[in-house]
Amino acid sequence: MTTDTAHLLDQARAWIADDPDEVTRAELESVVAAAESGDAAALDDLADRFRGLLAFGTAGLRGELGAGPNRMNRVVVLRAAAGLTRYLQTLLGKRDVTVVIGYDARTNSDVFAADTAAVVTAAGGRALVLPRPLATPVLAFAIRYVGADAGVMVTASHNPPQDNGYKVYLGDGSQIVPPADAEIAAAIDTFPSAASIERAEDGWETLGDDLEADYRDACVASITPGGPRDVAVVHTALHGVGSTTLLAAFEQAGFARPTPVASQEQPDPRFPTVSFPNPEEPGAIDAALDLAREVRPDIVIASDPDADRCAVAAPDPRCASAEDPQGWRMLRGDEVGVLLGQRALDLAATGALHGVDGGAPVLANSIVSSRQLGAMAADAGVAHVETLTGFKWIARVPDIAYGYEEALGYCTAPSVARDKDGISAGLAVAELAAGLKAEGRTLVDLLDDLARRHGVYASDSFSIRVAELAQIPAIMAALRERPATQIGDVVVAQFHDLALGDGGLPPTDGLRYLLADGTRVIVRPSGTEPKVKVYLEAIVPVDDLAPGVDDALAAARAEAARRLAATRRAMEELTAL
Repeated sequence: MTTDTAHLLDQARAWIADDPDEVTRAELESVVAAAESGDAAALDDLADRFRGLLAFGTAGLRGELGAGPNRMNRVVVLRAAAGLTRYLQTLLGKRDVTVVIGYDARTNSDVFAADTAAVVTAAGGRALVLPRPLATPVLAFAIRYVGADAGVMVTASHNPPQDNGYKVYLGDGSQIVPPADAEIAAAIDTFPSAASIERAEDGWETLGDDLEADYRDACVASITPGGPRDVAVVHTALHGVGSTTLLAAFEQAGFARPTPVASQEQPDPRFPTVSFPNPEEPGAIDAALDLAREVRPDIVIASDPDADRCAVAAPDPRCASAEDPQGWRMLRGDEVGVLLGQRALDLAATGALHGVDGGAPVLANSIVSSRQLGAMAADAGVAHVETLTGFKWIARVPDIAYGYEEALGYCTAPSVARDKDGISAGLAVAELAAGLKAEGRTLVDLLDDLARRHGVYASDSFSIRVAELAQIPAIMAALRERPATQIGDVVVAQFHDLALGDGGLPPTDGLRYLLADGTRVIVRPSGTEPKVKVYLEAIVPVDDLAPGVDDALAAARAEAARRLAATRRAMEELTAL
């Protein structure tokens, strides 16, 4: 046995002695026994589990459930809770900090929430726990509703079933940003083991159902009173926690109760009917679309498992076929983003839209989202801000009135939740669809109107998945060392290394290419998965692009699709491992 193997086994035995969870203790004991017998796979598994402590960053913690410091488990959560509490006590100069804690229906979410409450209470703080598994935006709402100093949401959002996570918000209701993440991580390091952390047996408070009712009230109040409500909706919760709250909110707002996809309506941590519980993934909303073809609603709304994202599908005659006469298609995140943006601009034109801080309204979207919202806002004379990726940045824009990111995240009611919120966004989509229906029009018709006025903004993205996280810096370094001067047949007009703060944004690991024809390419590492993401956008005006072609809009879309395809081929070659 090598010295490294002996050290690894010693680490594992020490973990077993410290672990308060009999399930993960037994799991690790089994791996240790196999490694001791010479099982190479078990030894590799052990090495991965002890590769280091699961990193705490601006997304909090997220990872695979299991024993060891590089997994999500009770030891890691206890340390995180203790570190967060100490950070808050130091920052605020008081012992009696208040932390509100929510959790979804994933495996061990309730256990991790209870452990967090026990740690906060033992440290002299006040822990308030949501009454049952609820949507992440309910937790985001609760922070300001109860006047908490911080919030914790135990969720892995749309990650695979074997994962869980730990998302942290501060007292303004926004997710943490630097340097808070590093300061919390440093505080976590002061607790080397579970045994070093005191836990209370009781003393925390479980909040009542009135919290969720008040959240629904706030969501309903965020749409226009007395507005159109005649719209039929199919909804899928993708086995998450959003169904009960969303269906009740729709009825309370005066809409017909959405028709749920029965097989996906109830929470189930196994996510048995989908291969990946993310509405963006191919096949995830197939069951909802099958139901839509049967009951023929006006729109389909899909929530991700913790209901902070909102996906929308709509019938498009251009996609119709014998099997699908209505032509159902899922709208891209940017398409929903600009639809809700137009809703916000319409409200602003009537004086009904206000900044959350009391000033003039500001619209915002992340750097990887479409530039169309900015063009629309400029045309309407409304302020617009572009931010770094993530709602931790979007929600912090002063006087934000509406914000979105292309990954199906929408903040239509920042006074309700300073975060993406799939439930209030779902109500806003339904209100918009109902208003268009009253005019004999659809969401797709409005998208066409926006394209004719502002041009076709066509977007695409792809990911480079890596086996080892260490490959990501190598990919980014190679692109930096040899900046492309041409992508495909188009010259690069501007190149921004976002890590240097180029382009007027705070430094972040990413690269932006602006091509001579207006096409934009952004390359950045994922914040939650082992992959590098590449975002593409082409802009083509709808004008005399193709003389003699009757449908200038179709011609512009065809040209945008051609530019996207060519740029994607070139970027796939440029980023190939």
